[in-house]
Amino acid sequence: MSTVQTRQAPDEKPPEKRGFVFPSALTVLAVVTVAVWALAFLIPPGAYKRNKSGAPIQGTYHRVPSDRGIVHRLNDLFLSPVNGLYGVQDAKTGQVGPGLAGELYGSAGVFLFVIAIGAFITVVFATGALDLGIGRLAHRLRERGALLIAGVMLVFALLGTVEGFAEETLGFYGLIVPLMLALGYDRMVATGTIILGAGVGVLCSTVNPFATGVASSAADISLGDGIVLRALMWIVLTSVTIAYVIRYARRVRRNPERSLSGFLPGDREQSATGAAEPPRLTTLHKVILVLVSLTFAFMIFSVVPWASALTGDAGATPYGFELGWSFPQLAALFLVAAVIVGIVARLGEQRLSATLVQGAADFISPALVIVLARGVTVIMNNSQITDTVLHSIEGLVSGTSSSVFAFFVFLVNLPLAFLIPSTSGHATLAMPILAPLADFAGVSRALVVTAWQSASGWMNLWVPTTAVTIGGVALAKVGYDKYLRFIWPLLAILFVLIGGFVALGAVWT
Repeated sequence: MSTVQTRQAPDEKPPEKRGFVFPSALTVLAVVTVAVWALAFLIPPGAYKRNKSGAPIQGTYHRVPSDRGIVHRLNDLFLSPVNGLYGVQDAKTGQVGPGLAGELYGSAGVFLFVIAIGAFITVVFATGALDLGIGRLAHRLRERGALLIAGVMLVFALLGTVEGFAEETLGFYGLIVPLMLALGYDRMVATGTIILGAGVGVLCSTVNPFATGVASSAADISLGDGIVLRALMWIVLTSVTIAYVIRYARRVRRNPERSLSGFLPGDREQSATGAAEPPRLTTLHKVILVLVSLTFAFMIFSVVPWASALTGDAGATPYGFELGWSFPQLAALFLVAAVIVGIVARLGEQRLSATLVQGAADFISPALVIVLARGVTVIMNNSQITDTVLHSIEGLVSGTSSSVFAFFVFLVNLPLAFLIPSTSGHATLAMPILAPLADFAGVSRALVVTAWQSASGWMNLWVPTTAVTIGGVALAKVGYDKYLRFIWPLLAILFVLIGGFVALGAVWT
C-alpha cells in the first residue's frame, strides 16, 4: 500500500478553523446512554410496590438485591438501541430484552408513527399545495401588514400545534422576508413572524405527535388527555405572541431608526410591487388542502377522550362514538392518507413510492432519537435504579402543593431541553421519571406532559442548539444577538403565562 502526501499550494489559503459546534441529539443521547450505564454501578437498586394499574405507591420504596453482573450490564449497553425499539418486558422479573415474553417495552409503535407521518408530510409538500397555499395567503394580505403578520403566524401556529411544523418554515424566508420589507418592515419582523409563529404552536402542542404524542406514550396516557388546557394555552399564548410581533412591526414602520436588526443595502428601496405573486391555487391544490385538513381533524377526533373532556370526569364512561385510537392506528391513518393524497395529486406510482421512501428517510433521525432515549430507560429498568432516582426526587417534591409541583416540572425540564433539543428524545428520556411523580403529587400525568412540552417549546424559541432558530436568523440575515434582544421581553411574558397555566391545570385537576 502506498501513501500519497498532499501539499498545500502556495497561494491556497489554509482551511478555516471551525468553532465549537454543539453535538447532535443522537450524539448527546449516546453519551447519556454510556453515562447512565456507568452510574448504574454506583446507584443502589430499589423498587416501589405498585397498584393494579402499575403506578408506584408512595412510601413503599425499598432496596432490592441485584444479580446484574458485568456481563449482563455489558449486554444491556450493547442491546440498548435494540431494546429501545422492540424490547419486551418480562411480567415476572420486570427485565427487558428482545427475546423475552411479555408486553412490548420498546418504542416500536412510536417509531413507526413518526416514520408514517414523515411520509405523509413529505407527500403533501411534494404536491406543492401547502407551501403554495401559504404563499397565496401572504401575497393576498400584502396590502394589510398587520393582518398579513397575524394570518401567517396563525397558520404556522396551527400547523405547529397539530403536527410540529417547525423545520419546514425554513423554506418560507425567501417569500416572507421580501414581503415584509416591501411593506416597510424590517427583517426582524419576518424572523419573528416565522420562528415565533411556528414556535408558539409547538410550545402549546395539542396533538403534536412529536411532542405531545411521544410524551403521552412515555407517560402511559392517551394523546387526548389534557387537550382542553393545551388548547386554551394555544389560544392565549398565540394571541399574545402575534400581538407582540405586530406591536414591534408598527413601531419599526413608524420609526425605522428603532429597528433592532437594521437594514441591509437595498432593503428600504423595495416596494410592494416588487413582491412577485405566487401562482394561483388550482382545484387540485384546494382538494389536497382539504384532504390534509380532514386528516388532521380526524386524528384529533380519534384520540380525544370526549366523555372525559366534556364532563371533566377522568373516569367517565366513554361515549359510543369514541375511537380511542393510539399510535398503531394513527400510523396506519397517515400511511393511508399519504397514499390517497399521492393518488389524488396524480404523482404516479414511481414518484409516489419514491416520495414515501424519502419521507421515511427524512424522519429517521427523530425516530432514532426516540429509540436511543428509550434505550436509556431500559438500562435504568434492568439495573433497577429507576425507582431509586424517582425516590430521590420524591423527597424534593413531597409536601409541596400541586401548583408548585407542576411549576417544578416546568423548571427542571429547561436545562434538559437545552441539552436535548429534540422534543421526542427529551420526552422519551424524561417522562418515565416525571410521570410517576405526578401520582405522588396528586396531579394528572397529562399536566406533567403539558408542563414538560411548555419547557421544551419555550427553550426552543431561542436556544442556539435548534436548527430552526439558528437557521432562521441566518436565512433572514439577522444577527443572533439582535434576535435575542428582540425576543427576551416576550420570553419573560410567556414564562409568566406558562407558570399561570400549569398552576391552573394543577388546581383544575
